[in-house]
Amino acid sequence: MSLANSVLAVNNDLPIITDQKVHSGKVRSVYWLTAADSKRLIEKNGYNVQSDAPLAIMVISDRISAFDCIWHGEGGIKGVPGKGAALNAVSNHWFKMFKDNGLADSHILDIPHPFVWIVQKAKPVMIEAIARQYITGSMWRSYEKGEREFCGIQLPEGLTKDQKLDDILITPSTKGILKGIPNVPEVDDVNISRQDISNNFKAFNFLNTADVDKYEVLLKQGFNLISGALAELDQVFVDTKFEFGYVKDAAGNDKLIYMDEVGTPDSSRIWDGPNFRNGKVVENSKEGFRQMLLNHFPDPDILLNKNRMQEREALARDNALPEEVIMDISSTYINIAEKITGSKIVLSDNPKQEVIDVLAERFQLIK
Repeated sequence: MSLANSVLAVNNDLPIITDQKVHSGKVRSVYWLTAADSKRLIEKNGYNVQSDAPLAIMVISDRISAFDCIWHGEGGIKGVPGKGAALNAVSNHWFKMFKDNGLADSHILDIPHPFVWIVQKAKPVMIEAIARQYITGSMWRSYEKGEREFCGIQLPEGLTKDQKLDDILITPSTKGILKGIPNVPEVDDVNISRQDISNNFKAFNFLNTADVDKYEVLLKQGFNLISGALAELDQVFVDTKFEFGYVKDAAGNDKLIYMDEVGTPDSSRIWDGPNFRNGKVVENSKEGFRQMLLNHFPDPDILLNKNRMQEREALARDNALPEEVIMDISSTYINIAEKITGSKIVLSDNPKQEVIDVLAERFQLIK
């Protein structure tokens, strides 16, 4: 099996029937179904949504982004083998656990293939909901420089790198560029406080102030559930990013739900427990890849300095990473996914054709 062929790198060119432009993000592409196909799938499969709810096919890829760039490997490898299937498997595992424990639903209605979700349209809350159990990464770098207030939360003196915090900290940031909100700069991914959200809840797409409280409860409940499950596997849940949104159920009721992905190696830091107890941080998440990049290139400031974005993009475009680097990160994703789910991640010889076949045969959604 060719490594390059086993990677699903381009996922916005599938012949899925749609009458809208395909939206392609760093990792996933979204195909909005026609009104007729959405209605047909809802009726046929009994999804708990309104009969005219817009549905989409969400296809994950094996692309890997870091420092806001997409990276590639030698030999035409345009992603990381097994990464997409690992991410979806982990998210699916946690989403099911959330639902089984009475937390909240997600936007996912069906999972016809390891690379594919069928989702209902959701109205996103414009917040990157970040929860932290340890002080590390960017928070530690800022703390080390003397900052003590983060998102309106005052941290005590005397903390050390990678120390466990007394409480789970919620440190939200903006999702996209939001305009006209007092004290919130009009730039993407800027830190905000609880007070900023409460004072301007409609600007962040909350329906009411009670849901600001609810999102924090769901964030902490989800974090604690994942943290506890990982602890049983002797893994440390360090920090994570959740996203939330609203959907309507079949009766027309608004529901606050989890969106995107949860508890994955892309959206979280996960440390190996035995190594951490021995004073060594071993990353079982994309953070290991980020650290490798910082060590791989002679001028790491290019990757950390947002004012050097053009140089950074050139670095990612012009440098094919060694195959062993790609396979190391592949092993990280696959191993942690198999540990979490208890199931084997099977690599496909041709994942794109598999996706096309299942959407054609089961759902009649291919041109």
